[in-house]
Amino acid sequence: MHGFAEYGIGALSIVAPFLFSFDSDVAQVISILIGAGIIVMAFSTDSPTGLTRNLPIASHVVLDYVLSLFLVVAPFIFSFTDDAAATAYFIIVGVGYILLTIATRFHTPARA
Repeated sequence: MHGFAEYGIGALSIVAPFLFSFDSDVAQVISILIGAGIIVMAFSTDSPTGLTRNLPIASHVVLDYVLSLFLVVAPFIFSFTDDAAATAYFIIVGVGYILLTIATRFHTPARA
């Protein structure tokens, strides 16, 4: 489930600036880059939903926590807190992403 959710979160983050009308150019760029990064991370993780399986699960989990924290603090670091839609999106997705990571039991797929 975690892997599928990441593909969805990545895609949503790419379209979020247009879907939610972000006013901040910085928020737009960060959201698109984060979305692409999440998809690449999901694509390359050694998990059932990963395709290239180059990124170990342990590294993926660490990146999930770092990404979650980054999403929550990004509006403050990059000064786009005046853009309510972008700020709300980043904080909600950041908190949701960390809850998803905490709730996931990560397993390395069995090799045939």
